Amino acid sequence: MKAKSKSYVTSAKTMYAAMTILKKNGGSMPIRILMQEVEKNIELSAWEKSILESTGNIRWQSIMHFTSVDYVRAGFLIKKKGNWTITPEGEDALKMGAEKLRDEAGERYKVWYRGKEQAPGEKPIVQPEEENDPAKETMIELETLEERAANGIREYLKSKNPYEFQDLVASLLKAMGYYIQAVAPRGKDGGIDIVAYTDPLGAKTPRIKVQVKHKPDTATGAADVRALLGILKAGDIALFVTSGTYSTDAKHAATSGDKFIRLIDGDEFIQMWQEYYDKMSDEDKNMLPLKRIAFLGNNE
Repeated sequence: MKAKSKSYVTSAKTMYAAMTILKKNGGSMPIRILMQEVEKNIELSAWEKSILESTGNIRWQSIMHFTSVDYVRAGFLIKKKGNWTITPEGEDALKMGAEKLRDEAGERYKVWYRGKEQAPGEKPIVQPEEENDPAKETMIELETLEERAANGIREYLKSKNPYEFQDLVASLLKAMGYYIQAVAPRGKDGGIDIVAYTDPLGAKTPRIKVQVKHKPDTATGAADVRALLGILKAGDIALFVTSGTYSTDAKHAATSGDKFIRLIDGDEFIQMWQEYYDKMSDEDKNMLPLKRIAFLGNNE
């Protein structure tokens, strides 16, 4: 039997670890956090940790990114705006084990590649070698650019003070079509930072009560989530927005009770700001200005 290459072994174990971590953490995670968790959970050799001279990237991370395209085409994984999500089929496929899962994803990618649309009379498509696949290279390049852009926005958010972040959240809600009844002034707010309505007069329910935490390097815990749930009244729903993340216990606390609370972490806030940016006033846009750049893409 032919010995497995170093790249193959790395791709199999890193992707298996990534998908296992996704399954254990609700199915979806930002790729930057997922990478951190993968590194904590597997043993990496000096070769895997080395820097690629051609790109300046860490070898195992580059291999994992490149291989992940197979898992997407296989239907095991979904990538969207910096988040990776394991599919139900992907969860079931974990039973195969690391190497068999890697092989299955690779075979499915080959089937997808051979089935790409061809012009009449065009020669059959021949799949390029693994290390020289333009389709994968283009996808990874776009993902890398998107992640760099998101990192720039994260650093910009870190520079804001808590009240500026609170105003950003209010501006996002306005762009989403909500009417802002109140934004808490500086000082004690009683646990509610923003109150929003679904109609201009506030006559309709539900009322949206929002707690905002600007702690970009901290995971908000269950105690904060329960405190917000404790002050909700009939006709209220809660929204908790943080510039950081949420602990597993906090996520459980948000879904285990009979009151509705929606958690939005820093990565999702950035995604939502990008999504609703065009609907904002110029004044609100200037609070966290974006510049859009178009890339050639496809409909696949």
